Amino acid sequence: MRPDGRRPDELRPISITPDCNRYAEGSALIAFGETQVICTASVEEKVPGFLEGQGRGWVTAEYAMLPRSTHTRSSRAGGGRGQEIQRLIGRSLRAAVDTKAMGPRQITIDCDVIQADGGTRTAAITGGWVALALALRRLQRAGKITKQPLRQPVAAISAGIIDGEARVDLPYAEDSQAEADCNFVMTGDGRFVEIQATAEKDAFSAEQYGALVALASNAMKTLFARQQEALGRGRP
Repeated sequence: MRPDGRRPDELRPISITPDCNRYAEGSALIAFGETQVICTASVEEKVPGFLEGQGRGWVTAEYAMLPRSTHTRSSRAGGGRGQEIQRLIGRSLRAAVDTKAMGPRQITIDCDVIQADGGTRTAAITGGWVALALALRRLQRAGKITKQPLRQPVAAISAGIIDGEARVDLPYAEDSQAEADCNFVMTGDGRFVEIQATAEKDAFSAEQYGALVALASNAMKTLFARQQEALGRGRP
């Protein structure tokens, strides 16, 4: 039995609240159980220097954990872990868009963890996509872009092996003792954007890895449905 009583293939309660920030062009508050992340999308009418003159846009991300998002206070200064996660978020969300259709502008997705209980990076990607989609929708409605740049939804989920059993959506109590820990980023048509898989205690087999892939792929159906529901509740 898992610590919270879930089945191995069962997700924690998930909620996505669109437009949680009145100022950002797009925003979403996402919760996976006790993990909560605020994602905001900010549009700037400029691009990084390496894209100047190409007529393309850019999507990037920043990630941070607030000082009391965990059991003890941590510094606001970001470390190597935060930089690695924000690069992952940026790569994942760029897979969702046609940067040519965006035009020469940059959208920055800020992902701020207000409470952490495992799976913060996967929650940030899943909620960040909603914030990005809302921002792009408003650019299109404002006539700043003529073609919808969104190609497909992108979401992410964690999975791991605990006591020899494959489980999906790990809270901290499971993540901290997992024999194998994986993060899967996938598109709405079932393809992979990125896979992070690590043996924490002992090597895992191809059969175990296949079980993790199956759990993650099935969980994505729920995540994509929640994303679409959130977009439907977004303000005009």
